[in-house]
Amino acid sequence: MASRAQSREAERAWRGVDVSAHTQNSSGSRPHPLGRTSKRAVDLVVAIVALVVLAPLLLIVAMVVKLGDGGPVLYSHTRVGFGGAPFGCLKFRTMKTNASAQLAELLKTDPTARMEWEATRKLKNDPRITVVGEILRRSSLDELPQLINVVRGEMSLVGPRPVTTEELPRYGEHVLTYFAARPGLTGHWQTSGRNDVSYQSRVSLDVHYVRTWSLWRDFAIMLKTVPSLFSQRGSY
Repeated sequence: MASRAQSREAERAWRGVDVSAHTQNSSGSRPHPLGRTSKRAVDLVVAIVALVVLAPLLLIVAMVVKLGDGGPVLYSHTRVGFGGAPFGCLKFRTMKTNASAQLAELLKTDPTARMEWEATRKLKNDPRITVVGEILRRSSLDELPQLINVVRGEMSLVGPRPVTTEELPRYGEHVLTYFAARPGLTGHWQTSGRNDVSYQSRVSLDVHYVRTWSLWRDFAIMLKTVPSLFSQRGSY
């Protein structure tokens, strides 16, 4: 019978991660685990209070999304979280109901869009986004349902940006450092220009956050998040 460690390695290999190449971070030590009681307690208290206080706003946004085209209100996209475990990252739906087909067709017919997608996993002029979705994205209101992910323990208020399985190779030798923290509703990336920041810089910000984590730094990032949202710098 395979050992528990072998089972974990097989699971990570299934997700496309070369575990043998990433058993240590670049500093030669295991990444700092952020499963601290204090961090989880803050996450729970703030997320629950926020959900209660923001309930009227959440209801209004849900109604606007639904009335826009009659499609689903929420969208759940599979991301990789703490310990490499997949989870459904929640957002208010900002794209058209046939978004997947539109993206496949666009990448097949538009070389420029394909290059942009391969480099950043995003499109500045994304034809899939609805009018309502554009407003929600620029204000980051589309991400408010992730407070539910925080309550579930799948995310934290502050942490690395949640990524897809396809993005993990971009973290290279730092992939286990990413696995050492719960993905965040906000983080260094969101307060540093978001999409104006290169992907490599984003990786560096995530790694720096995990290795230098403190509860006070979390509070500082949360305070910086508010003006970042109002400035809408790097949002699309």
